[in-house]
Amino acid sequence: MKNMKVFITRKIPQDGIDILKKEKLEIEIFPYDRPPTKEEIIRGVKDANALISLLTDKIDREVIDSAPELKVIGNYAVGYNNIDVEYTKKKGIVVVNTPGVLTDATADLTFALLLSAARRVVEGDKFMREGKFKGWAPMLLLGKDIWGATIGIIGAGRIGQAVAQRAKGFHMKILYYSRRRKIDFERETDAKFVSLETLLKEADFITIHTPLTKETYHLLGEREFRMMKEGAILINTSRGEVVDENAMLKALKSGKLFAAGLDVFHGEPHVNPELFELTNVVLTPHIGSATETTRRKMAMMVCSDVLRVLCGEEPENRVV
Repeated sequence: MKNMKVFITRKIPQDGIDILKKEKLEIEIFPYDRPPTKEEIIRGVKDANALISLLTDKIDREVIDSAPELKVIGNYAVGYNNIDVEYTKKKGIVVVNTPGVLTDATADLTFALLLSAARRVVEGDKFMREGKFKGWAPMLLLGKDIWGATIGIIGAGRIGQAVAQRAKGFHMKILYYSRRRKIDFERETDAKFVSLETLLKEADFITIHTPLTKETYHLLGEREFRMMKEGAILINTSRGEVVDENAMLKALKSGKLFAAGLDVFHGEPHVNPELFELTNVVLTPHIGSATETTRRKMAMMVCSDVLRVLCGEEPENRVV
């Protein structure tokens, strides 16, 4: 084990790194506080036995072929659309991720964005800081009711179900669209399984919790935005590419969408500058899992599984 090398593409919480250090592995961590370029990843991984990557790192065939000793890739995220998993499978490289541990943190942020967008919290904060508040006014910054409204959840995995639990506390009517109907989930939350078309037509709030795949790329496009209720609110904490951003911008500008709350963006880290110009959009920098406890657990989970593979054991969270 002491002759094996792990390359980590960014500094992660020390709790995870300490797990690797106990086995006297050679550990190289990309030293800068920014995503590494492909060339920098290739230099780091060329003689590595394990790679710990982030969702911002594109691990394609060129990167994989540059690392002949690579046995395992640990993705410090739930989603793994940044990795060519079909090619790793052909090469016999194990891929692991961090499911489950970030469910509640991401569901909490989803509801924070929902509340902020509906009640115009960011606009109100800016209004106050600019010294515009002259006292209570009956028409000032009117928002949307959340209590008793209808929420449409696209994707009823762990995070989607956790969002439904929070919606239940607001006495919301819960609709969901998923690849499969989930009876236990329905019993627990009174959620109703519907078609995507029905969800879009009936939901006051639409929140996305699907992985990014070929099937979900631009799942919401111009056709889908036209189906939505006038004045609906869209929340996205999954992946930016699930939404056709141009169609969303058009809906936001026309008033078809009352507001949006976005933690993810098309082509991250690039953010469409038009979003910055809109007052009815709440933007956060992909912080769905960004709590101290969650990020620490993610580091421990991914490093533990990487270590298991290097020791010849079966990981707990194998993707391929």
